[in-house]
Amino acid sequence: MNTRNAYKIRASRVSSPLNKAPVGMAQSSALPQAKSSYSSKQNYDIGAKTPMDLNSVCEALPERSCRHPLTNMRQNAHLARCEESIKVRFDSITPTLKKLANLQHENDFVSKADSVTSKELGFNFPIELLETAWVDGLNMKALYAKAVFNALNSSIAQFSDDLGRNEDLRVDADSFFLDCGYHSVDITPCSDGRLKGLAKYILRLPLSAITVRNSYAGALFNVESNVRDWEKIELDRLRNGKVLDDGNGYLKIVVYHRSGSDPSHQGCAAHGSNDKVSAEAGLEKLTEFREAIENTYCCGSAIDILLIGVDTDNDSIRVHVPDSAGNISVHRYVDTSELYNETLSMSIDQARVKLYNAIDICSDSSGWAQGDGRPHEGMRKVVANLLEYNLSQIEYVADLYGGMYPDIGHAERYISVGDGFQEIQLRNIAYFAHLDTVEEGAADLDIGIKIFTGLNLNKGLPAPIAIHYRYDSKVPGSRKRLIEKCNRVKNAILNRYKQLAENNNLYFQISIQDLPLGSSLEIISEEA
Repeated sequence: MNTRNAYKIRASRVSSPLNKAPVGMAQSSALPQAKSSYSSKQNYDIGAKTPMDLNSVCEALPERSCRHPLTNMRQNAHLARCEESIKVRFDSITPTLKKLANLQHENDFVSKADSVTSKELGFNFPIELLETAWVDGLNMKALYAKAVFNALNSSIAQFSDDLGRNEDLRVDADSFFLDCGYHSVDITPCSDGRLKGLAKYILRLPLSAITVRNSYAGALFNVESNVRDWEKIELDRLRNGKVLDDGNGYLKIVVYHRSGSDPSHQGCAAHGSNDKVSAEAGLEKLTEFREAIENTYCCGSAIDILLIGVDTDNDSIRVHVPDSAGNISVHRYVDTSELYNETLSMSIDQARVKLYNAIDICSDSSGWAQGDGRPHEGMRKVVANLLEYNLSQIEYVADLYGGMYPDIGHAERYISVGDGFQEIQLRNIAYFAHLDTVEEGAADLDIGIKIFTGLNLNKGLPAPIAIHYRYDSKVPGSRKRLIEKCNRVKNAILNRYKQLAENNNLYFQISIQDLPLGSSLEIISEEA
């Protein structure tokens, strides 16, 4: 079956909504929930229903008089508590180290340092980093790196625990995507740290519902590697008795980013902060991937593609709506920042109808944005739900940050190298360089070092690098071989950035995990 024909199959399998608001995964979750507060910084009732006549104006933030009807209030409160608990671990590091610097020549320094770090950071530094402070002074670079890695490991444990508590969300998401005609969802975002919370926050998708997720600088993923991912998934389906031409397809999503307030400087560094170039590059990769599957396998699972742009100032998204043939234009999209304002005073049903109508209006665009009709109903449902979920994130940013993040630029805490920590999802927590070898990932690594030159190195702080890969415990010798690979990658990084290494500006943590999400984190080494 040619992949283009999959649209006709899925269109016949998913019925169109008739005279009622479209229904998707988010239907029940969008209703007002129990009373709670977003964080300790703000104390207001996010669960109370607001009279509809107050729902037309939001003049003051965060003391707002209105709520968007589709906002998932309980989820926003949970995510706010999660964000605050994670970020406080990292934000407490520098102030705590300054306190230690003032104490380092006092009597009984080690016990005083333990008291301070236990209270402020929740752990104690190794005694060997403290006991010689009176002679040579504290090794602040080593202490800083140690504190960052401890905050990272604690955050992973927290996210993994949270992941285990949300199995129902995964099941709902899997069922939803199957209903839309997709057995697998593959997402490639840019590796920029501002997209690190893409799944959990911006798109509100359970991590476990995403089959493949790898980040690359500029979202410029390796087509051959992605084809191999597709082949493995299709082989697994075949081995499990699935019919490969059952109409269930493979959805490949690329996510680029831009900055609405400073497009020339705070956009994607890999594309020179040029929004159009970022979108076109992402679309080119999507097209190459789909054509690679079509040219190699004329029959089999269908490939649908979707391009999404994120405004990292406020997490609003642009969804580039495919046409009836599955083709995408960078000029044809629906923007949630506009939809948010247009639907703010509507009822739940009215707002959902508006989302679907916006997709149809977009599909009927002319000029540069013109396409060949509307997407199949399964794709329309996916797009509509992504739009709806993102409205909650827009309100989240409005409530906590007044509508725009204070750190519109880079503010990453560490460089993540390898497979990445899939469990940890939070904006600007890490710059991610996905690589199998340093040679092939050199461009991504160089961008990461450039970012941390401004964030850390120019301020006398090191660049913490977390090398992390996942092994398959079902494969004999996989764990041992992976540890060897981690050490090879570390040595290659040291060789590539010799001057930084010689000046003790690079600190490493090597860790591994088994393949299943939420597997225990295994620390192999932590050293300069």
